[in-house]
Amino acid sequence: RRSGYITIGYRGSYTIGREAQADAKFRRVARITVCGKTALAKEVFGETLNESRDPDRPPERYTARYYLKFNFLEQAFDRLSEAGFRMAACSSTGTCAFAPEQGGPADDKIWTSYTEYVFCRD
Repeated sequence: RRSGYITIGYRGSYTIGREAQADAKFRRVARITVCGKTALAKEVFGETLNESRDPDRPPERYTARYYLKFNFLEQAFDRLSEAGFRMAACSSTGTCAFAPEQGGPADDKIWTSYTEYVFCRD
């Protein structure tokens, strides 16, 4: 069993109107990215790993260009847990912009975020 790190990342967005708690509109996760050694990523995610952006990467080299063929974050976490990985760190950033140009009320705001989860296996 190889030790190492795998980082899972995703972008998210949602719109919040004046009544923030009752009016949030969330979008689904469009793509889950995978960063780590190629061999570890293939071991954990197998056929669900999309390698089209970095197809000939050697097994012991790192890449940040893979993504998953599914878009359920919980499914990625389950696979990592089953392979003996544990979460070591998490980081998230967010930005906000007003969205009147998108046809919504002038006080609607679009929030975007990027979140990464770092998993390790000793």
